[in-house]
Amino acid sequence: MTVALLILSVSFTLFLLLGVPVAFSIGLSALATLLYEGLPLEVGFQQMTSGMGVFSFLAIPFFIFAGELMLYGGIADRIVNFARNLIGHVRGGLGMSNVVACTLFGGVSGSPVADVSAMGAVMIPMMKKEGYHADYAVNVTTHAALVGALMPTSHNIIIYALAAGGKVSIAALILAAIVPALVLTISNLVAAYAVAVKRGYPAGTFPGWQIVGRSFAAALPGLFVVVLILGGILSGVFTATESAAVAVLYALGLTIFLYKSLKWEHFIKAASKAVRTTGVILLLIGISSTFGYLISLYGVAELTGKMLAEITTTPWMVFLLINIILFVLGTFLDMAATILLCTPIFLPIAQEYGMTSVQFGIVILINCALGLNTPPVGTTQFVGCAIGGVSVGTVMRTIWPFYGALIFALGLVTFVPAFSTWLPSMFMSVK
Repeated sequence: MTVALLILSVSFTLFLLLGVPVAFSIGLSALATLLYEGLPLEVGFQQMTSGMGVFSFLAIPFFIFAGELMLYGGIADRIVNFARNLIGHVRGGLGMSNVVACTLFGGVSGSPVADVSAMGAVMIPMMKKEGYHADYAVNVTTHAALVGALMPTSHNIIIYALAAGGKVSIAALILAAIVPALVLTISNLVAAYAVAVKRGYPAGTFPGWQIVGRSFAAALPGLFVVVLILGGILSGVFTATESAAVAVLYALGLTIFLYKSLKWEHFIKAASKAVRTTGVILLLIGISSTFGYLISLYGVAELTGKMLAEITTTPWMVFLLINIILFVLGTFLDMAATILLCTPIFLPIAQEYGMTSVQFGIVILINCALGLNTPPVGTTQFVGCAIGGVSVGTVMRTIWPFYGALIFALGLVTFVPAFSTWLPSMFMSVK
């Protein structure tokens, strides 16, 4: 078993270092281990098919499709206009508006990368034109966009529910993410304001509550998708999986009949993006199921638990170590891969020391989101820098106020369970 586990871990690491895509690195390392153990290859394919054949996964393409439809439907400009009218009059108003806009659009798209692409294309050039430094504009955008990973439309919530063995309620996870999302948003606002004051960025003029109200009314139909999903789930009208299909129908109706901004070519692009993204995610899920089977077979969770116990048995120290490991892995792997690989290993350990599966889900989502903004992978960071026309090195040198704010928020969610368990516990049992 020791040799097989060594083959699994070393080959996976080697393939990653050679630049092999994550999904194929996972699959090839699992294949090498199966061959060494003399296990039938049918075992690997059975795990793949069973891993992908989960009803809840129907929500993944629908949530992605709904977000893409909203992106092409012109909701981004309406959200930016509302956010700027609402909070643009304070010091560093455009930065503060950017945080609010990214958070609101994250509720529509459920994707940090899509959030940076959509909001960054509007806000970063606007901020540079108004005299804000490019590194500040990029840092505000990329960190605020990370909140999208915790929004009800986030498909990564569904991926975690599966990685946890299907024993975690998707509805509970959606509810659990609301308060942490607010905490992250407030942390981003504080960081954006503090840096704006230090750099002497100007305050805008307040346009009046009448204009704020009009811009809110223009953005409200797009933002209502979050209320629709939460309301439908909590009232029992539809399940969390069905809510994704409802979101697509709502997005189509909104962009075709109300905004009248969705064209046929936009529809095709949105559908194509949803299909491609879903294909990648399901391939990763299927291959990771075989990898997870081997992890379970060799008792990796138990071995890791024993290793951590040799270092410390104090719960807060264990949680701190888990956070560090998740964060480091998140800088090398994308969100789905980190969730699928790490949940079977670290969830049992976290539960052993008193953390619920719902709370751990929020912790791993935040860590993975932070990883998206950290090189060497740093997807959101690279997208933001490309839009802002600034180097990653320049942005990284001034990242610490924003990074520190989000790490503080992660600490609150990790060490104060009520931040993630209070809201879902009002409606259901949280385990």
